[in-house]
Amino acid sequence: MDSRTEPAEAEPEPAAAIRRPSRQSTAPRPPLVRELLLVVGLFVVYKVGRQLADGHTAEAFRNAHRVWDWERTLHLPGEGSVQDALLHSDTLVHLANTYYATVHFPATVAFLVWMYLRRPVHYVWARRVLAAVTAAALALHLTFPLAPPRLLAAAGLVDTGQVYGPTVYGAHPATDEMANQFAAMPSLHFGWALMVAIGLIAATRSRLRWLWLLHPLLTLLVIVGTANHYWLDAIVATALLGIALAVIRLPRGAGAAEARGLAAADEAYDEADGAAGNSGGAGGAGEKESIPELVGARR
Repeated sequence: MDSRTEPAEAEPEPAAAIRRPSRQSTAPRPPLVRELLLVVGLFVVYKVGRQLADGHTAEAFRNAHRVWDWERTLHLPGEGSVQDALLHSDTLVHLANTYYATVHFPATVAFLVWMYLRRPVHYVWARRVLAAVTAAALALHLTFPLAPPRLLAAAGLVDTGQVYGPTVYGAHPATDEMANQFAAMPSLHFGWALMVAIGLIAATRSRLRWLWLLHPLLTLLVIVGTANHYWLDAIVATALLGIALAVIRLPRGAGAAEARGLAAADEAYDEADGAAGNSGGAGGAGEKESIPELVGARR
């Protein structure tokens, strides 16, 4: 007798085994190693460039007097008005110094990491804009060394970092090997913070996304109140960022494309979840049909 083996029917995949498609894989990302090398390389070039711009003490102070006079000619508010508000509380000054020293770089790195993982198209755009602004800032640091207002006697401001702490700068600029203190214009603290806010507003759809503008606003008050920057430093940073954004534009439809990718991931999950529910429902119906027979058998 011939025996035939019927192929076993595939068991339906349990609902628990179905995984939601990753919302992070809806758009191709640049290679991670390449991006790490690129970002680190740009940072190293910038740090080395800032050091090359150091040592122009006399020119830096001449430019500081020019900037101070320009601000008075433009009738900009005095930096001292912001600092006076901080000096009402030692705790407030300490918090402002801490913010200046610790938030700037980590916040920008966190922004780039999030954009890389969740909004790859926006990440490439933001990284290019930040690189362009940083390169332009380095060129200005080399050609226009500028002493910050905390070092300018005519400003009459307190070096809050040295007096209250913490500070990232040495007490004497000429012997400070960790940072170039004559690179005040433009303020990358403000320029990067403003780009972080703009990038997150462009990449998200929350009604509260405009609150990200509080980051550059708080940064502006901190850099001026701690006497590390002039108002014009932030204005020039804004101008450079505006030029970079005009030249390096977000690809048309990038937001819509990423939104469609996220919607497709949701739809795929819903279909998979629905298929699992149908298979479970069929099994449940079979069990319900057998209940009357068992009940009748007991009668």
